Amino acid sequence: MDITDFYDTFFEEAEELLADMERHLLEIDLEAPDAEQLNAIFRAAHSIKGGAGTFGFEVLQKTTHLFENLLDHTRRGELSLRRDIVDIFLETKDMLHDQLDAYRNDEEPDQEAFARICQTLQQLAREEIGQELETSGGLPTPPDAASSQTPAPAASSEASGSEQAPDAPPGEQVLVVALLNVGEKDRGLLVEELGQLGEIHDTHGDESCYEITLVTNVSRDDIEAVMCFIVEPEQLQIRAAAHQGASPPPASQPQTNKAHASSPLSPSSQSDKPKAKKPKAGGESSSIRVSVDKVDQIINLVGELIITQSMLDQTVSELEGVSHRGLLNGMSLLQRNARDLQEAVMSVRMVPMDYVFSRYPRLVRDLAGQLGKDVELVTEGESTELDKSLTERIIDPLTHLVRNSLDHGIETPEAREAAGKPRTGRLTLSAQHQGGNILIEVIDDGAGLDRDKLLAKARESGLSVFDSMSDDEVWQLIFAPGFSTAKEVSDVSGRGVGMDVVKRNIQGMGGHVEILSRKGKGTTTRIVLPLTLAILDGMSIKVGSEVFILPLSSVLESLQPSRDDLYAMAGDDVVLKVRDEYLPVVAVHAAFDVEGAKTELNETIAVIVQGEGRRYALLVDDLIGQQQVVVKNLETHYRKVPGVSAATILGDGSVALILDIAGLHRLSRVKKEAQRPQRTFNDFASTLHKEGEPS
Repeated sequence: MDITDFYDTFFEEAEELLADMERHLLEIDLEAPDAEQLNAIFRAAHSIKGGAGTFGFEVLQKTTHLFENLLDHTRRGELSLRRDIVDIFLETKDMLHDQLDAYRNDEEPDQEAFARICQTLQQLAREEIGQELETSGGLPTPPDAASSQTPAPAASSEASGSEQAPDAPPGEQVLVVALLNVGEKDRGLLVEELGQLGEIHDTHGDESCYEITLVTNVSRDDIEAVMCFIVEPEQLQIRAAAHQGASPPPASQPQTNKAHASSPLSPSSQSDKPKAKKPKAGGESSSIRVSVDKVDQIINLVGELIITQSMLDQTVSELEGVSHRGLLNGMSLLQRNARDLQEAVMSVRMVPMDYVFSRYPRLVRDLAGQLGKDVELVTEGESTELDKSLTERIIDPLTHLVRNSLDHGIETPEAREAAGKPRTGRLTLSAQHQGGNILIEVIDDGAGLDRDKLLAKARESGLSVFDSMSDDEVWQLIFAPGFSTAKEVSDVSGRGVGMDVVKRNIQGMGGHVEILSRKGKGTTTRIVLPLTLAILDGMSIKVGSEVFILPLSSVLESLQPSRDDLYAMAGDDVVLKVRDEYLPVVAVHAAFDVEGAKTELNETIAVIVQGEGRRYALLVDDLIGQQQVVVKNLETHYRKVPGVSAATILGDGSVALILDIAGLHRLSRVKKEAQRPQRTFNDFASTLHKEGEPS
C-alpha cells in the first residue's frame, strides 16, 4: 500500500485540528483555564505530530513536538496562561498551518520561520518554567525507515542491561493493538497502516475486539495519533504485550490469551483511557469524505434529469387523461420523486454558516488589539446552511465588512466611555433563512454613519449629490469606487478600495447589500443571497414569442401601468410613478430587439423588480408563472450576454435567458442612445404628458 494515499486525509483532518486548536485558544478563560480545553489543544498538537512523523514531514513533526511539550506543561499547571502567551500559541498555530500548506504543495517549509518559532518557544520555556524543551525524545521514525529495518526481539534491550537516554528514540517493543467495534474495511486499512510502522506478527479476534501484535520502534502515543485519522480514539487501545523479554510468537502459532478479548487493557492503563462509547451499528463511520467535484457532477446530472422530466411532463400533459391515466399517474410520481431527489442532492452541498463565522474570532481579536479597541464578537445562526460554493465566495466580502466595522464603526474604549457606552464594543455576525434566500448581517454598536460627513466627502470626490437625498441613498455612497472617509491610509483601510468590490462580488452571486445606520447607535450591513446558485426560483415572463426568467427574489410586484402615472424625462427616459416613487421604465422588447411584442401601454404589464439597490419597472407582455429552473452558466457554454446572468432549459426543450436586472437597465440605456434617431422605444411614450415631472 502506498502511504501517500492517506496524504489528503491527513491534510484535511490536520486543518480541522488546527481550526479546533485556534477556537479553543480564543475561547479559553485566562483566569481559570478549562482543563478539557487545554487537553483538547494538547491532543490536537499530539495528533498532528504523530501523523507528520508517519508521513515523514520532519519540520512539521519537530514544530508540533516542541509545541506539544509546552502545552503539556500548561495543562499540568506548570505554565500559567497570559494574553501574550496565548498570542505565541496562536502564532505557532499559524506557523503549523503554513508548514502544512507547504507539504500539501510538495514544497519544503520555510526554514528561517521554523528556526524563529522554535527559538520563540524555547525562550518562553526558559522564562516561564526555567528549562529547555525536549527536542528529540519521543519523535517517531519516518515510515520508510521504520519499515526497512528488521526489528530485533524486544528481549535484546533488556538483556543488555543498559537503559536508554531520556532524549533517545524509543527502542523496539512488542505492542498489542486492539481494535474495538471496527468494520472489516477499516480494519484492513488499519492493519496495512500498522505494517508501515513496524512488523506484524499476529492478528486474531472478531469485529468486537480485533488484536494485532506489532514489533515497532514507534511510541504508543504516536501510533494512536496516526490511527485516529482512520477510527475514533475510543475504538483503539494499545498495550505492551506480555513477556516482552521473549521473541514474539510466529504468525502461524497464535499465543495471545483469549481473555484479552474481553479485557484488552491492563488495570493500570485502563485508568488513563476514556471509556469506550456505545459503538455505532456495524462499527462503520457515520460520514464519508467526498470531493466537491464529484458532488457537482451529481448535481449536474440531477439537473439534466429534472429538465428531461419537465420535457416528458409537458408532452404527457397534452395526452387525453382517460386513456392514459396510468402514464399520467406515473409521470406525477416521477415528478415528485425527481423533486425530492433534487432537494436531497442539493442538501449535500449545503454547509453551516459556522464554516464562515469560525474564521472571525481570530481576526477580531488581532485587529482589535492592533487598533487599541475592546471588542466582543457575537455570532448567531451558525447552523444556518448555505451552498458551499457561496460560502467560499462570501468570505472575502464579509471579512472586509468586519474590518470596516472594527476600524470605522466601533469607537475606542475612551470614546465609548465618554459617550456613555460600555468600554467594550459589540460586533454581531448573524445568519438566517428568509424565504428562498439567506440573510447575513454584520452589526456593530459603534458611532454609526455620519450623513453630513459622507455628503461632504462625496462632493469633494466629485460625485453628484444633493441635500435632499434619502438616508438610504447617502449610505450607498460608500460603495462608490475610490470612496473613503479615512483620514489617513493604514494597514486596515483608507485606500478607497474594497466596498465597491464587496458590492460587486455580492451582486455576482445573485444577491444585494443594504445598509441601515443610526448616528451614535451603530450600523447594520445586510447581505441577501440565494441559498444556491444551481437552482433558481424564477418567474417566467413572455415578450413577443420569447420566454425570459426573472429571479423571484428580485420581483416585488406586478401591475397594469396607467398612462397618467408615466412621465417622459429629458434624454428620452421614461419613469413610472408607483406610490410616490418614480421608477425607471425598461421595455424588455426594446432592450433585446424582440419582434412581435406588445407596444400599446394598456396591453403591457409592469413588473416591479429590484437590482443593485434600485427599483425598476419592466414592461412585458404576459406573466406565465413561477417555477424552479436549473441554472446553466451562459459564459461557459456560449459567451457573456449583456443584461443576462445565465440561462435554463424549459420543459419544451427551448432555452430561456435568466435576466440580470441592473444589467438589463444598462443595456436599455445603451440601446436607446444608439437608436435615438429612430425613437423605437418612445413611439408609445411620445404622447405622455410632461407636466408634473419629478425634480
